[in-house]
Amino acid sequence: MRMKWLSIASGIVLVLGILQWPYGYYILLRWIIFISSIIIAIDFYKSKFLSWTLIFSGVAILFNPIAPIYLNKSTWIVFDFISACLFFVAAHSHRRKQ
Repeated sequence: MRMKWLSIASGIVLVLGILQWPYGYYILLRWIIFISSIIIAIDFYKSKFLSWTLIFSGVAILFNPIAPIYLNKSTWIVFDFISACLFFVAAHSHRRKQ
């Protein structure tokens, strides 16, 4: 149940990231998505969902705040939207497996 809510909350943070915010929001967004992606990837790994594990490992790499990837705003909008969709689908997948 916690993974479902973590996925939904992360998806909402990403959808909000599409809007115009101060730079500090995007720093916080990177940390939130990085940490939640790792937690969700580990949960999927424990549940033997290798494809989901790889997907969320990739999301963690993309949003890594320690070694950040710098892209322009229009590119980040696309990645934010796609990642939000992944988190929302993962929330549904977590619900099905419980």
